[in-house]
This record gives sequence, C-alpha cells and structure tokens, in this order.
Amino acid sequence: MDSLTQAVLGATVAVAVAGPKTGPRKAALAGAVLGTLPDLDVLYKHGDPVSDFVLHRGWSHSLLVHAALTPLIGEGLMRLFKGLRQERAAAYFTVFLCLATHALIDAMTVYGTRLLWPLVDTPFGVGSIFIIDPLYTLPLLAATLWALAVPGRSEQIGRATTGALALSTLYLGWSLAAQQIADGKARDALAAAGIEAEQLLATPMPFNTLLWRTIALDGPVYYNIYQPVFGDRNSARIHAHPRLAPDGPCLDALPHAATVAAFSKGYYRTVRDEEGLRIADLRMGITPSFVFDFRIAAPDGETWKEIPPERVRVARSADGDVDWLLAAMLGDNRVRPAEAASLVDPGRKMLAALPVAASCG
Repeated sequence: MDSLTQAVLGATVAVAVAGPKTGPRKAALAGAVLGTLPDLDVLYKHGDPVSDFVLHRGWSHSLLVHAALTPLIGEGLMRLFKGLRQERAAAYFTVFLCLATHALIDAMTVYGTRLLWPLVDTPFGVGSIFIIDPLYTLPLLAATLWALAVPGRSEQIGRATTGALALSTLYLGWSLAAQQIADGKARDALAAAGIEAEQLLATPMPFNTLLWRTIALDGPVYYNIYQPVFGDRNSARIHAHPRLAPDGPCLDALPHAATVAAFSKGYYRTVRDEEGLRIADLRMGITPSFVFDFRIAAPDGETWKEIPPERVRVARSADGDVDWLLAAMLGDNRVRPAEAASLVDPGRKMLAALPVAASCG
C-alpha cells in the first residue's frame, strides 16, 4: 500500500495498543514510524531494475523477521516512553503489530509479499485491493489526526481508533467478497463468448472496489474483462490483446525476462519496439501502460542478445480514462476508448492468428 496508508495504519494500531500507556499523540507518532519501517528496503539497490522490482517486499516484510526484531525495537520503545517502561508486553505487542499489519495489508494487493521469508520465498498476493484506496485509508487517517490533536489520554480516542480499525478491516472483507463476485462474472462473460482461459485474475481498478479488471490468459492472447461489481453479466466488456511478441525469443534464454515472467505468475506481456524486446507485468497498470515494463533484449542479426534491463516509463493513463472510470464505477457499461478497437470477437480471431514467441522445447 501507499506510504500514507501504512503510516496511519501503524499509528492507529499503536494508539489502540500503547495509547492508554503513553498518550495518543506519542503512540501515533511512534506507530507511524514503525508502520513505514518495512518499506525502507526500497533504499537498497540490488543492481538492476528487474531485481529491484522482484525483491521489494522481501525480508523486511517477513512476519518471521518482524518477530525476531520485536524484542530489539520493543526494548528501545520502552526506554523512549516513560509510560511503557514497566509495560514490556504492550511495547512488544505494539512493535510486532505495527510491522506485521504493514506486511499483511501489502499482501492484500496484487504485487505480492514474502510473508514467510526465509522459509518460503514465494510472494503472497491476494489482489483484492488497489495500492491506493481512499475508503480503506480515510477512517485510519481521521483517527490518526484526532490522536495527534489530543495531548492527553482519552477514552473517546480509544473508541475512535478501535472503530477506525474495524471499519477498515470490514472494508478489506468486502474487497475479498467483491473479488469473488468479479471473478464469477468474468468467467460467465468468457463462457458466453466461447473463450476458455488458462488463467484468471480479478483485480480492482484504481482507488475503488466497484469496478474490476479480470486478466485472462489464453496462449498468445490476454483478455481484459472490465465489469462493475454490481452489474450483470452483460455489463462486462472483453478486450483481446496480443500477449507475446511475434518472432520473439524463448524467455528461458533471457534470465531477466524469465525472472519477470515467474514473478508475475504468468501474467506478463512481451512486445517489440524500435529498440528491442520489452516485458511487462500485466497485473499492475492498464493496457497499454504498465507500471513495471522493462526492455531486456536487443536484436542481434537473426537472434537476440540480453541487455542490461532498463525500466520503460510510460504514461499511466490514456485519453478518456478518467471519465470512463468514473462512469464504469457507477455501472455504466461504456467501452474504454483506449481499447475500443480490441473488443471481442473479431479482435480475438485476428489476434489468435499472429505468430508467437519462439518455442522453448
């Protein structure tokens, strides 16, 4: 999640646990710092953009590491705040919850989080909430601002923080339910169109849980299925796009490309441009612009050679996207202007005939 959300989540948790001992203001400040601490891993560079991409949310987001660090940070917290000097359990509990809730809310996004590193190196990613969602953040922000404004202890602050955490947690529960609804509607829409997908993943569109995008993979083609969660099956719009660059190389021969493909769990796209071959994670962004898009190979005669990966910066949205997003959130099933030419089925028949990437057999 975004840094503001992590800070106010940590602050609210700290006020709920340590606030009665330290006062809400001190607890909120400490919790905000602890809540953002795991993301300091972005300051460490792993040597190339692909490694920086896949290794973020690694050891610093592990619940096992958090448990190991809790006594060290907890003892420091006890010495920093007089109200915690005889409250070791409260100090430790505050530290662990501020760190752990950071990792757990990150795991609700689609990017993935290594919650059990080093025992399990696989990132967990539910994908039921966008990385910035005001409806999740606002109750926590309001409770944090109130805690910062109140110098002394207050039962009202305690009730407010508990209520804010309850509301945000209920919203997470709703996002999981909405994800299942969106998944079911996408499957119905694909079946009605006669499409059998190999993999499906439903993720919310930016800043909300009312409009969903389901990515469906079908060999050399991927589909974007957009559907309002409260719309019927006929409200879904299916768009077909080429997933693999024509005459592209076998990705197994390009270590950086293979790394992105594995990290994305198969939800990737390759394209050729004037400078070479690019690979992008389909889960983060919207066609044709993806947040993590890397140029990883250049033509070398009739073959390909791997080059130092370079992150490709592209516009995050296309003309008409804002109006389309707002309308679609409210159930309007209009077609996204930037993908109007890719509506199924004529687009599917055309795309299925394209040459695909080289076989790795």
